[in-house]
Amino acid sequence: MDELTRVRAWDADGGGLSDEARAAARTRLLAAVAAEDRAAAPVRPLSRRLVFRAALGGAAAAAVGAGVVMTRDAGSARTPALEPVSAQDVLRRAAARTRALGSDLPVPRDDQYFYTRTHIRRTPLETGRTRTWTDESWLSVDGSKPSLREDHGKVHRDPPLGEHEVIWPPTVYSGLQKMPTDPDKLLDVLRLGDKASPESDMHVFFEGCMLLKGPRVMPPGLQAATFEALSKLPRIRLDHDAVDGAGREAVGVSYPDTEFTFLFDRTTYDYLGLRTKGSVPEKADGKWIQTGWYYETRSLEELQVVDRIGQRR
Repeated sequence: MDELTRVRAWDADGGGLSDEARAAARTRLLAAVAAEDRAAAPVRPLSRRLVFRAALGGAAAAAVGAGVVMTRDAGSARTPALEPVSAQDVLRRAAARTRALGSDLPVPRDDQYFYTRTHIRRTPLETGRTRTWTDESWLSVDGSKPSLREDHGKVHRDPPLGEHEVIWPPTVYSGLQKMPTDPDKLLDVLRLGDKASPESDMHVFFEGCMLLKGPRVMPPGLQAATFEALSKLPRIRLDHDAVDGAGREAVGVSYPDTEFTFLFDRTTYDYLGLRTKGSVPEKADGKWIQTGWYYETRSLEELQVVDRIGQRR
């Protein structure tokens, strides 16, 4: 009996694989292929300035359609029960995770500082040569005091905000407390009065990224409400093959035509940080052009509330 005949005869009376089992096998195969590709190719990261809002040029962060992740639940050995996980599911599970973890950070006073240590990985598209930085910064909570900010290894001394300058989204705890923790109401706040549309949804996603990007102590329920509010956007999508700034495998959630992608742990749904595609402006023939495109990931390794610049705990 040749090998092909053996294969045909094997388990001929068993009814064959169920749809769920076939999906499980396909998912494992795709995961193995993705892991092998990552081992053979350089990691492509992505993001930008940590606190003060900056316009990020560039095309959308790479994302893989609106697919699903398959996670195993209880089931028989022959037919494992599989659960489809969409981008909406990932955000809702991230919300549940952040509620479960809570926060051990103290409520900051306006005259204090946020101390941050951030790990950054940047890979230029042209060369593929990854560079890394670990930046430390001390940022005035309400912007009324000078800040010391490290950005890609360069130290910047930022003056206090001017009379008519404000930080948005706010970093002051009392300002954050005014934001609703009901996802639908928060979604209205992030829309800034616009009606639902692909364009306003893209703006909402950007505002949500800004809220979670900068160092701030969130009032109870606000971070979870942000994830839940963004889960209501119909065009959000998954990136199955993401890696965070520390090289950990992650699942990403993005929105078409935006530069940002949220990164979450594949198992626990812990929020790991942001990635983006960026560029360097350059003047050529009297006109500014975007060049030097790169991918960058940024992971916040530590956040503390301290009394002065130079203090870490």
